[in-house]
Amino acid sequence: MDRDGLALLAQKYIWWKSPQDAVDQPERVIAQVMNIGDFEDIQRLEALAGTKMLVDVLTQAEIGQFTPRSWSYWHYRLGIAAIGEVPALPSRRLG
Repeated sequence: MDRDGLALLAQKYIWWKSPQDAVDQPERVIAQVMNIGDFEDIQRLEALAGTKMLVDVLTQAEIGQFTPRSWSYWHYRLGIAAIGEVPALPSRRLG
């Protein structure tokens, strides 16, 4: 993956870390852009990461990485869930 391209996105979406530190966890940068990215940055991300990586990030998402809206959007956009069949967001299990 193009670390320089990802660093540009990290600079905008992972504001609490330096871009160089953020790209050490590319899945975190990708999830953040998927969750709150604008249309142009999402297109840039898709070109950088590819569909398979986006699917991997979504299916291995951690608690709190996605809002319900973006969670549903990406399941539909990537074709991994039918309408009305989006899996539940990742959650903690107490017990």
